Amino acid sequence: MSPTNITVNPDLLAYIDPLTPDEHSALERSLLAEGCRDALVLWGDVLVDGHNRYGICTQHGIAFNTVQNVTFRSMDDVHLWMIDQHLGRRSVSDFQRGVLALRKKDILASRVKPVAAPRADDGQPSDADIEQAVAAMVAPLTREATARAARVSSATIAQIQKIQESATPELLAAVKSGTISINTAATVASLPADAQLAAAAGGKKELQLAARQVRESKVSPRDPQSPDGLIASLKFTIAELTAENLALKSRLAELGAA
Repeated sequence: MSPTNITVNPDLLAYIDPLTPDEHSALERSLLAEGCRDALVLWGDVLVDGHNRYGICTQHGIAFNTVQNVTFRSMDDVHLWMIDQHLGRRSVSDFQRGVLALRKKDILASRVKPVAAPRADDGQPSDADIEQAVAAMVAPLTREATARAARVSSATIAQIQKIQESATPELLAAVKSGTISINTAATVASLPADAQLAAAAGGKKELQLAARQVRESKVSPRDPQSPDGLIASLKFTIAELTAENLALKSRLAELGAA
């Protein structure tokens, strides 16, 4: 029999990227054919894991079971558990794993508190013991540890951070959907918002072109009068003009829609 006293917390529902339409349809077909074999995870009456299954089962009257996780002490504990569950799933993309690992890093960072050095005569652990304990707490906060948790390189984690900080929603949607790579998205994220928006509107080829022009504009040969220097200078000018052109296109589109 399916429990009825289940609360869906909107923040937890939105904490993990939703399934794509194809993934949701596949899950729905599976539940209709085989029933709900995995129990939904609850914290009290709050649904923690199984939001998609819960919605489908409720819609179609499919029975399901629940299990309580009694280890949670706070919402941070819930978030960390959700992150670890999704980091272990093969269907999660590199970008999604990077985002989740960075969230975990932030939660762990908020839990690290300064450790006071003990007095020499109070019988407390030595300075070496304190340093070792602090190192153990800080280790999960390093970029390298975050990259290992996400199963990507440290450079990729840095690119994901840049995307989160600078990308427009349209550019973010393109990398989330797999339309462009993390590397391309991070490069385009260095452009002004208008140029990002216009490039995203142009699709994959326009985004890749914008990224290539940004990379080429960063070439700085020693002799600007050499053939290589002149070519690099021209490429830089082209990249600047392209970015301006994309921004103008975006503004004209906005005016036409007004």
